[in-house]
Amino acid sequence: MVSAARIAILVRRMPILILAIVLLVIGAASAFHAPAMAQEQQQNRGWSLRDLLFPRRSERFEPPPTIQKARPKAKKPRAPRPPAEPETPVVDKAPDARTVLVVGDFMAAGLSEGLDTAFAENPGVRIVVRSNGSSGFVRDDFYNWPEQIKSLIETEKPAAVVVMLGSNDRQQMMVGDVREQPRSENWTKEYERRTDELGKAIASTKVPFLWVGMPAFRVAKMTSDMLAFNDIYHSAAQKNGGEFVDVWDGFVDENGAFITSGPDMNGQPVRLRADDGINVSKAGKRKLAFYTEKPLMKILGLAASGNMAPAAAPAGAPVEAPASAAAPIVIDRTVPMLLSDPALDGGTELLGDAPPAKANPALPGERLVIEGKAPAASPGRADDFSWPPKTSSAAAAASADTTTAIAP
Repeated sequence: MVSAARIAILVRRMPILILAIVLLVIGAASAFHAPAMAQEQQQNRGWSLRDLLFPRRSERFEPPPTIQKARPKAKKPRAPRPPAEPETPVVDKAPDARTVLVVGDFMAAGLSEGLDTAFAENPGVRIVVRSNGSSGFVRDDFYNWPEQIKSLIETEKPAAVVVMLGSNDRQQMMVGDVREQPRSENWTKEYERRTDELGKAIASTKVPFLWVGMPAFRVAKMTSDMLAFNDIYHSAAQKNGGEFVDVWDGFVDENGAFITSGPDMNGQPVRLRADDGINVSKAGKRKLAFYTEKPLMKILGLAASGNMAPAAAPAGAPVEAPASAAAPIVIDRTVPMLLSDPALDGGTELLGDAPPAKANPALPGERLVIEGKAPAASPGRADDFSWPPKTSSAAAAASADTTTAIAP
């Protein structure tokens, strides 16, 4: 049996147990309603400076990280393309068209392209190139031009030969058993002999020829060597009846320095040389041909550039008619006049020939100039400073008439 004392203890602890149970029930119920109540309280209460500076953890808003799409790279604007050059119409060459043989190294190949453009519309002229890009006068063991030129002329039977050679010759040369340095004394003598040998070989075929000089290059030492080479080529051409074509001024500036871009044959600024400073652009090739064109047309008997065929062209080709003798122009010249001619003004004597007339001292002006005496001032005039003032007779008469008229 439960004792009375134990029952008394349970009765005393009953309120504490009941209170604990009630608190547990209230806490569980508030746990379900706490978020809604907190949200409602947050909406109802106002904002303060503390809330702005130190927001509660429940009030902080963390935006979700935005995923940025990769932006496409901006395309660089393309440089405008230069306008396409109009294509030069090419006409079929006549069967008996005269041949121009172009020989030399890679510069000669570029020259032949320019000549092809220059004579593209002429059916009576054909450009034939027989160049060797790596050839020159130094390595005659690789390609011997004095020996090869005769067979080339016999094969092509040209009306004219154009030579452009020497851009590969800045190298050692074997003279006998000695390897000579470029532009040394022995090297230069042997080089002059070989160039003269080529000129003699062309002259022996009785074919007229042009020797086109070298242009300037980007490397200063190469440019100075080309200047020396051009003097040798000039001498070799003149000794053997050829003509030297100087193209130097077309590829340098006013100070004689190498240029990459410059005026073309029409004076328009264009790129004349390649990036390496050696090769020639399309416009540069045409400019080389422009210098060669005039002496070449003289050899071929052409009076105009490219679009006129020679006199021996086939029927139907335009041939330049000989110009008729113009009538003498009569020039009506005015006979020069002498400054000492008295008939200039229709008179018979020059001015100042007769002595001047003597001055008349009776005139007031003459007395003022010669004697320095001014004429007496008229009475009453502004320059009359006599005292008492003088009155003229006309003024006195007018004063008397006025007085009489006023008197009673």
